[in-house]
Amino acid sequence: MLDGFFQSPNEIKADAAIYVHWPFCLKKCPYCDFNSHVRDQVNHDAWSDALLREIDTFVAKFPNLRTKSIFFGGGTPSLMEAATVERVITRIKDAWPNFNDIEITLEANPSSVEAEKFRDYKSAGVNRLSVGIQSLRDDALKFLGRLHSAKEALAALSVARETFDRVSFDLIYARPEQSLDGWRKELSEALQFDPSHLSLYQLTIEEGTAFYHQYNRGKFTLPDEEEAAALYDLTQELTEKAGLPAYEISNHARLGEESQHNLAYWQGDFYVGIGPGAHGRLPGARHGEAVAHNQIKRPEDWLSKIQGQGHGTIDFEPIDADTRAVEILMMGLRLKSGISLKRFEKQIGKSASSYIDADALSTLIENGYVHMDQNSLRLTQKGLPVLNHCLAKLLA
Repeated sequence: MLDGFFQSPNEIKADAAIYVHWPFCLKKCPYCDFNSHVRDQVNHDAWSDALLREIDTFVAKFPNLRTKSIFFGGGTPSLMEAATVERVITRIKDAWPNFNDIEITLEANPSSVEAEKFRDYKSAGVNRLSVGIQSLRDDALKFLGRLHSAKEALAALSVARETFDRVSFDLIYARPEQSLDGWRKELSEALQFDPSHLSLYQLTIEEGTAFYHQYNRGKFTLPDEEEAAALYDLTQELTEKAGLPAYEISNHARLGEESQHNLAYWQGDFYVGIGPGAHGRLPGARHGEAVAHNQIKRPEDWLSKIQGQGHGTIDFEPIDADTRAVEILMMGLRLKSGISLKRFEKQIGKSASSYIDADALSTLIENGYVHMDQNSLRLTQKGLPVLNHCLAKLLA
């Protein structure tokens, strides 16, 4: 059945974001549940060839896509050789051309060795760097299992800003014993670097991670619900004053600096996932439908399948219009601007109201959690922190 998926080209024309996963890290962070692996050696030539071959397989099936953005994620993509990055970018842009300039992002860790490669990545075609700083406090970095110091993080950020016009960086807050005053000082320091984009994540405990086991054994505690809410509110206050309002629950940007790649996910666009564990949503046979695909997770198994049969997709699943509609609602309500009702109807062929519990919507609007007008459906500032609660009501 999977082989049949790749036999006849799909002639549907559509924009798509392209995600490329590099699964290797120098160390597995204790909070991370992404598909990342530590390996003593990596055959970069073999991996470069495999990524190109996988791209070619998808191009044969979907020749009429137009690249909306390219994003190198991981793992630690800044462990990739710049030559591989350049080959991948070139192959994607040649196969799925877009006559406009597109956003090409690479995630990077701020170790001094990797920072030296930033200029090479720019030469390779990357035009936006996302730096995983995570904290400006050495004790917090140690707790989070990071290999860099705060000094190295700031040095890498300086190199990134000298090299790229567009730079984003990540911070994790709501850490054990973190006070409001401590987070105010740390975030204020970060904002002094005048970033155009920030990703600010509350620490969450994901099943299967080292932190999951430590937390359940009582090795550390996290801020309670009230403390976490106060930290969230402070985050919104400081970023608003700095001109970086939230455009998504955890992402902040100056006007025009929003991540176009991540917006593709949140707005329900199509996307292609290349690399171990990557997944995607591609155009389906009929309007409103999609095809979901998942790549083999274990790096060695993925590489072997590419070399043996030309693709590393382990399964695909047709997504009917109703299922896709719910996905778009769940992702789109993460955005501060919410769901564009006109865009939704164009994507699905039915109105958003068709999928929403009218009584629940009325109650949530009355209680100040949701706003809806003729143009959009969105959560309010009061509703965004309780997204899951609102979704459970609206989509019941």
